Amino acid sequence: MSKGTSIKDALKQFEDETKEKAKDAKIVKLIGKIPFIEKMDASLSQLEACEHLSLSTNKIEKIANLNGLKHLRVLSLGRNSLKSLAGIEVCNDTLQELWCSYNQIDRFKGITSMKKLKVLYMAHNKVSDLAELGKLSGISTLEDVVLIGNPIEEELSEAGRWFSEFKKKCPKVKKLDGVVFGGDD
Repeated sequence: MSKGTSIKDALKQFEDETKEKAKDAKIVKLIGKIPFIEKMDASLSQLEACEHLSLSTNKIEKIANLNGLKHLRVLSLGRNSLKSLAGIEVCNDTLQELWCSYNQIDRFKGITSMKKLKVLYMAHNKVSDLAELGKLSGISTLEDVVLIGNPIEEELSEAGRWFSEFKKKCPKVKKLDGVVFGGDD
């Protein structure tokens, strides 16, 4: 089996393709590398100016090494092999959007202390516990959430209670699974 692409090698490819220094780039997309990126290594720390980092469609199992990204506002980790959001806490003060659909995440641990998070796209994961939804209510800035395809959404949708249960748990959220809540919801 071949070894995965390292972040260091992926950033070199990024620089060769874009003719932009990775350390100066505001948007860095390392999507679907072949072979896949398997690990978020320390090379990420060089992304000093990065505001939007996309590592989607790889084989990353663990969030790590984001502490050097002091300006990170958007993080895209969809279609990886994540089982947890642990490691994201270092972005508490800056992260506004987290896109992590199509993973294996079953809890919101790691994002509950986010100070600026507005958008959480976490469709097609493994969240099955109703109590987990209550954890999102602690994120006062959260406005737009996508959880379609999670066991909790499927179970409550089948019972016709998904939107009402979510709204009870997270009354400040304005949009769920693409549906905008009206003033009377």
